Amino acid sequence: MKVLALDSSGLVASVALLEDGVMGGTLLAEYTVNYKKTHSQTLLPMLDEIVKMTELSLDTVDAIAVSAGPGSFTGLRIGSATAKGLGLALDKPLVAVPTLDALAYNLCGTQSLICPLMDARREQVYTGIYEFQNRRLVRLAPPMAVGIGEIAEQLCAMKRDVIFLGDGVPVYGHRLTEILLAELLQAGAEHQFAPAHLNRQRAGSVGALALQYIREGKTQTAAEHRPEYLRLSQAERERAEKERDQ
Repeated sequence: MKVLALDSSGLVASVALLEDGVMGGTLLAEYTVNYKKTHSQTLLPMLDEIVKMTELSLDTVDAIAVSAGPGSFTGLRIGSATAKGLGLALDKPLVAVPTLDALAYNLCGTQSLICPLMDARREQVYTGIYEFQNRRLVRLAPPMAVGIGEIAEQLCAMKRDVIFLGDGVPVYGHRLTEILLAELLQAGAEHQFAPAHLNRQRAGSVGALALQYIREGKTQTAAEHRPEYLRLSQAERERAEKERDQ
């Protein structure tokens, strides 16, 4: 089974090709860019390059996996439209993988809590709390859009080692350290930040989770797929505010 995976939910654009197997599968190719380009410029050329380099016929792909949100509204729409277009054209199922789940899966096997942080603007982050139990990713707190103080408070209450990753770390890392350091040290725990090769979205992680989802029957048609935004877009918020003021 081959899965083509896409992630354009944040600042990173990433495309990967994975093949299932008895030992957990194989990452055949991955192309990731995090450098001053819009996803509309990068995603399809990256896909085309992977197809060329792996001599892949898209007809042989069994499913299209896509990072389904939360994340950048524009990025999610680009990824969703690309996945839906491929699914419709190739008559293949889609696998919607929650963005924060895939980000946490970068740290597969760690004994610490995992807290992905995506900068959601307006002094908020998209975040959740995860751990691995018998090498399976488990949600301890579901995806949410909250202030950094709120997620820090939840982690302090858990009093366990925690690893942070995601594009929210450069924005809120110092503030997290100020809030968490004393509380966690008092509990004999610590916090750390994921290394550079694991601290952003990777389509490889989206595809690896998608292989699990496919075995569990968690697929959908291209027509059924919708991104998960978690909160209203700026245009929707502004419209709602105008309606309240009328």
